[in-house]
This record gives sequence, C-alpha cells and structure tokens, in this order.
Amino acid sequence: MPELRKDPVVGRWVIVSTARGKRPSDFLPSPVDDAGPQKCPFCYGHEHMTPPEITAYRPDGSRPNTPGWKVRTVPNKYPALGIDDILTKRGVGIYDMMTGFGAHEVIIETPDHYRGIKDLTLEELSDVLRMCQGRIQDLHRDIRFRYILVFRNEGPLAGASLSHPHTQLVATPITPKRVKEELMGAESYFKQRERCIFCDIIHEEREEGRRIVFENDHFISFCPFASRFPFEIWLLPKRHELDFHASHDNLRDMAQALKVTMQKLAIALNNPQYNYIIHSAPNLFPRRGYWQTIQDDYHWHIEIMPRLTKVAGFEWGTGFYINPTPPEDAAKYLQEVTVAIA
Repeated sequence: MPELRKDPVVGRWVIVSTARGKRPSDFLPSPVDDAGPQKCPFCYGHEHMTPPEITAYRPDGSRPNTPGWKVRTVPNKYPALGIDDILTKRGVGIYDMMTGFGAHEVIIETPDHYRGIKDLTLEELSDVLRMCQGRIQDLHRDIRFRYILVFRNEGPLAGASLSHPHTQLVATPITPKRVKEELMGAESYFKQRERCIFCDIIHEEREEGRRIVFENDHFISFCPFASRFPFEIWLLPKRHELDFHASHDNLRDMAQALKVTMQKLAIALNNPQYNYIIHSAPNLFPRRGYWQTIQDDYHWHIEIMPRLTKVAGFEWGTGFYINPTPPEDAAKYLQEVTVAIA
C-alpha cells in the first residue's frame, strides 16, 4: 500500500508508492550526446575556448589559461546571473524586482574528458571539493551575496549541456526558498528541542541501519526516510558542522564517502543521470533577527538525486512527490553493491 511520509526538516510530504515498487533494473538510462574531447571546451589545449580562468590548481607552475592544471575554475560562458551588474531593488506596483546580480562559475574537475567523480582518486576528488570550498570562501567576502549553491548536473536529463566532468556554483543576492525552508525547519526544531534535527536524523539512521548506504569515521550517506525520488541519497558529516566550506579537517573521508556512494549508484543503476546539490549555511554577517541559532541548528549536507522518474502535473500542482521505490529497498540494493574502498 502507498504511504505518506513527512520530511522532518521542511515538513514536505512524500508519497512512497510501495505498490509501484521498482528495482534498479526498471530504470533505464537515456543516451548521452557527447561530441568528444576534440570539441570540448573543458579539455586540455582548449583553454582559450572558456572565459579566462578565475583560479586553478597547477602543480607544475604553468601559466593561467594553458594546459598543466588539475582542477580549473572559470566563469560560466552563459551565466544565469552576472557579477558585473549593480545590485539594485525596485517595485513595480505590487511586484518586487532586482537586477540580475550574482556569480556563476564552472569548476572543471579533471582534464580527462571521461573520468567522472566515481573514477577520480581520493586525492583528485579532495582537490575538487577543496576548490569548491575555496570559491565559496572567496565569494563570501562580498556581503551582497546572501547564498552560494554548489551543484552538479550529470547528463542531459539533469540539465547538463556538456559531458566533461564539471561542477557549477551560483551566488545569489537572496537566500533561495528551498534553502530557507530547511533553515526555518531546522530553527523551529531547535527551538522546541534544543538539538540539531540533522544530528538527530543521523542518530536515528545509525540506530535503525536499514537506509544507510555508506559510513566511515566522519561521514555517512543514506536514503532519507521521506525520499522524494527513487534512490535519493543524503551525505552528511557525522559531527555537527554548519558550513561545507569550513569542513577541512576530514576532506579525504568526505571524498571517500562521496566516491563510494557514487560508485554504488553507478553500479546499481547502470550510470544514471543525476543532480547533486550542496546545502550549506547562507553568508553570515550581522543583521537583526537573522538566524540567531544557526550555529547550533543547521547542518550542511549533500543531496544526490538520480533522474529516474519525471515530475509531472500532480507534483507541480500539489508539491507532493511520488517515489516508486521505498528508501529501505533502495538502500538494500545499494548495500549489496560491493566496491573497493580506498
């Protein structure tokens, strides 16, 4: 029978349709259009095809915008928001508007066109995560940026226009609605119980064990109780941490947890297309009444969402999601996948 499950953070209800239960073999990936490294602007030797780089890891000391890099960050050639715009706000009747101020960057994860996150070494993936952290820290110096979202689109169904492995970062002058819902849900829970809801979720998942995908000394990944999508996974630090960009101490464990989780998904679902997003704290600077308990109530995390089903009229009309694979079943399939743990 179908079940209604409530997300304890934002109060969102999800329909887990157990009658429609689907196995990994029921989800077939769509073909990916790839022109190959000859025409890819992110490959070695094509640095002139991107905007001038913002920063790069260059162990050989090579010049900017030339080969020799390991991880490279460039402005998005077609940005959603522009850093050169002046931030101004105005009203038109009852409608609020502001200029398209922001930043949109691309973090090119590797010179190798065909090596995704699951294929990188722990050192290489640590460099990618460290680059993401560094870009957030740099952009936080501009207090006009209220929020910085790091995300990855893998495959055309997930919104990717280039197949070369890359992550994106968008800085916005407002805190996005979905992030604000999480922040408010975490704040409300803390006011009632004086505990972090994410820490409580981690404790519950470790106690029950049914939905855990991977765990090491410092990080855990699991299929959340109220999963919106089949094989949705959350990855969190086991220790309470507010900011992704400040999580330096155990970067190798973070890379291991992300790599193993993505390897398990790739094997179980035959390299699915997916999105993942990093939800971290907003840019914190003194403002009256602004997230007074956030240091204690919020907990950064990565949400991984394979693109296996489509959002249709019912979902758009109600805000409900229908998930045909219970998270307990999804986790069981993933637990049975064996990967080499470096």
